[in-house]
Amino acid sequence: MIDIGIIGGSGYTGGELIRLLLQHPEARIRTVTSRRLADTPVTDVHRHLTGLIDLDFATPAPAEIASECEVVFTAVPHGAAMDIVPKLLAGGTRVIDLSADYRLPQQVFEDTYKRPHTDPRDGGAVFGLPELHGGIAEADLVANPGCYPTGAILSAAPLASEGSIEYAIFDSKSGVSGAGTDPSATSHYPNLAENVRAYNITAHRHLPEIVQELSRLDRSLNNIYFTPHVVPAIRGILTTAHLIMNRELDYDAVLGLYNEFYQGKPFVRVRDSIPDLSDVRGSNFCDIGIACGGRRVVVVSAIDNLVKGASGQAVQNMNLMFGLPETAGLLTPPLSP
Repeated sequence: MIDIGIIGGSGYTGGELIRLLLQHPEARIRTVTSRRLADTPVTDVHRHLTGLIDLDFATPAPAEIASECEVVFTAVPHGAAMDIVPKLLAGGTRVIDLSADYRLPQQVFEDTYKRPHTDPRDGGAVFGLPELHGGIAEADLVANPGCYPTGAILSAAPLASEGSIEYAIFDSKSGVSGAGTDPSATSHYPNLAENVRAYNITAHRHLPEIVQELSRLDRSLNNIYFTPHVVPAIRGILTTAHLIMNRELDYDAVLGLYNEFYQGKPFVRVRDSIPDLSDVRGSNFCDIGIACGGRRVVVVSAIDNLVKGASGQAVQNMNLMFGLPETAGLLTPPLSP
């Protein structure tokens, strides 16, 4: 069994980690932390887990957590992990960070998040998108990707790897759980019901992740654009990628490329139809559908933002780090509408 700690377990991401790890055949949750909710039963917050976990939120020091856990998930706000992760690593445990603190080089992080980085480790963390990155199995620190970048990168990666894209324009629609548990104008029901909101239209902080990963596949790809929207759904991200090619491509050729690129990748399902959010809800799958017209290829990807976009992908990374089947604890069928 793998002894596991979760730092920051009171939010949606922490709740999903607990849910997924409880059904994992090799996982044993040793501690779940929350400074605000210390000594409160985990099930007082995550009531859907009643009868499944018997732990209280705790506040142990990072060194203590490291001493009893083989891997620790840090599900804390951006900027908080960099104060915790060095202590965990020094204590000999491995870390999967679900914040943005280790996804980007230092200068890019500081420019994007408008704060200094106190533990940059440039090149010292593996970007935890298993479909594109090797090295996760050997890593002591994995930077779990953002939810929007996961859907966007996977939608375009096969064509980017071929050097075929001149312009990539990503239009993403996210459920409101992506805004977190704290109420805001964005997530307030009267503002969102029967409504769709675009926000951070040209400068969302997830754009640098998308640029970083796609330009890694094609150094000449410089025209990458992204606009997010929030929609009145709880879970999911539907990304429509408008990819302008440097030549005309037919549907069968593109479909064949995607099937070949994702062969052996158990959580990417390339379909012969366009996916919906309901096709992946509650699962770790990324479903992809394709349409072609001349030099324009439109790729639609659907993920659950709390699973493949966060906690499920983190568990997928853990499986690779500990030599387990990539699918261990994660082959949960999507919820039917």
